[in-house]
Amino acid sequence: MGAGGYTARPMSRSSLHVALIHPEIHFNAGAAGRTCLGAGAQLHLVRPLGFSLDARQVRRAGLDYWPRVAPRVWPSWTAFEETLPALGEAYFFSTEGERTLWDVDFPERVVLVFGRESVGLEPEIRERHRDRLLRLPMADPELRSLNLATTVGIALYEVLRQWRRR
Repeated sequence: MGAGGYTARPMSRSSLHVALIHPEIHFNAGAAGRTCLGAGAQLHLVRPLGFSLDARQVRRAGLDYWPRVAPRVWPSWTAFEETLPALGEAYFFSTEGERTLWDVDFPERVVLVFGRESVGLEPEIRERHRDRLLRLPMADPELRSLNLATTVGIALYEVLRQWRRR
């Protein structure tokens, strides 16, 4: 049994996925990658990226785990979107979501999709996937959003919490 009483389910990284669409900040990508590794999720990075993957800061944020994170890098949103049906049910995180992540019973194969730090998901992505937009509940209605890496961690561990209860 792991720390905190959580035992990772034996799974390949084919059950749980996190996609960062056009991430801008190397520290967030590194921290999200480290969280993915801890949760047993595959990290996907969709170009363009606002940083170089060779940057020392990305490796430092992921610590010495970055080689094991082994993110899959996609040339564009279109290329990644074509793979979504094979990966699992996709949920898109946006402050425009009418439902919270607590309103969803996450399936056994899931892709959690996040937009860039400055503006979130592109409007066309939000519109096309409006029925799958989720938001995090926040007590302060004037708070625009949480940090990307924090949001990734909250969403990933909500999925794991639900899976543990099954």
